[in-house]
Amino acid sequence: MTLSAILSQADRDAIADAITTIQRHLPFLIDLVAEDRISIPKLSPKSRAFVNTAFEMASHNPDFLPRSFDVEEMRKDLELFQDLNQILMRLAQLQNMIDDTCMLAGSEAYTAALTVYDYAKKSGASANGLEPIVAEMREHFKRSRKPKATVEKSAAAPLN
Repeated sequence: MTLSAILSQADRDAIADAITTIQRHLPFLIDLVAEDRISIPKLSPKSRAFVNTAFEMASHNPDFLPRSFDVEEMRKDLELFQDLNQILMRLAQLQNMIDDTCMLAGSEAYTAALTVYDYAKKSGASANGLEPIVAEMREHFKRSRKPKATVEKSAAAPLN
């Protein structure tokens, strides 16, 4: 699989504007802190039927609920969840496609760089004055040496 594409400045600007438009139409979005993400109850696919049933019960039988319970607010929350979930699914698909395309573009760029490096080494880079650049590129392939773990004498001693 190969990729050959460019993203013009006009397209980059239009995409940035589209993202800004989305954000402008969702002014109520929040950014939860990690503790909140962990502690709040979550509406999972398994609990959707439960929530829908509870909403129907509350809507048709509000008399058993305390006066402070706001059925209309529950309806709004449920509708917002459903609307945002549809948007989220489309954005997740878009993000996956962008991730995959970015990965392929990066792979192709890296493969091309390896080819350039290989040809530079084989063509006698010093004759072309490219040896300092090739030496710099060679650093990429040096592995960092991790110190070997020392084995304690007692652990290495044979068992009697």
